[in-house]
Amino acid sequence: MDLASILGIVISFSVVVVAIFLGGNLSQFVDVPSMLIVIGGGLAATLIRFPLSGLMGAFATGSRVAFKHKKSDARSLIEKIAELADIVRRSGPLGLEEVEISDPTLAKGVQYVTDGYEAAFIRDAMERERDLFLERLEEGQRVFKALGDSAPAFGMIGTLVGLVQMLANMDDPSAIGPSMAIALLTTLYGALIANVICMPVADKLGSKFKTEELNQSLIIDGVMQLRGNKSPDAVKEALISYLPESARTGIQASEAA
Repeated sequence: MDLASILGIVISFSVVVVAIFLGGNLSQFVDVPSMLIVIGGGLAATLIRFPLSGLMGAFATGSRVAFKHKKSDARSLIEKIAELADIVRRSGPLGLEEVEISDPTLAKGVQYVTDGYEAAFIRDAMERERDLFLERLEEGQRVFKALGDSAPAFGMIGTLVGLVQMLANMDDPSAIGPSMAIALLTTLYGALIANVICMPVADKLGSKFKTEELNQSLIIDGVMQLRGNKSPDAVKEALISYLPESARTGIQASEAA
């Protein structure tokens, strides 16, 4: 799990809840009609923006990537691919069958190499899978951004509904309170959903999109190096460009050794 995402959401809501307890009663801030307007309206508006066939898949992919911490980074991937290259040089492609690989994309590429597929087929298959995954991830980002845009808008709509109800019942003091609650709480719910969940998740997906694009491109190039039976040093030399200058020192030192 991505602890930063989870902790950020939990702390944000906790701060709001603690502030409510210090200043009053939590039940005063719970209003079912306001929730229906903001949550139901936001989801409905998002459904209008996206085709239903791809909405659930994009939302699922986006949620999984946003809240899942992927252990593989570019440096560890290069080290792992170099290790696999050494196995191929010593034992041939079949020597990879017993190797445990945690990254699913790298594992699939290694399986292609082990099965003896042609280099052109491997590259085409892996690039197609990368592009489709990134497309779903980008769509997931757009879904969360759409939810983030819709929630405050429906919060404002709820505010207008509450004000209309309040003004229509000015002669009934007992109806003013509930109407005012809808007017104010919908704005609160919309702001919380947008600024604590949807927009931060959309931004995180944007940063993870770049990371995934780089890592998967690195893996494809690395698998092609394995398919070409390159030496571990040649693999590192070919893949080191994926690392920033500050992260290349250790790998370059190991090559020199």
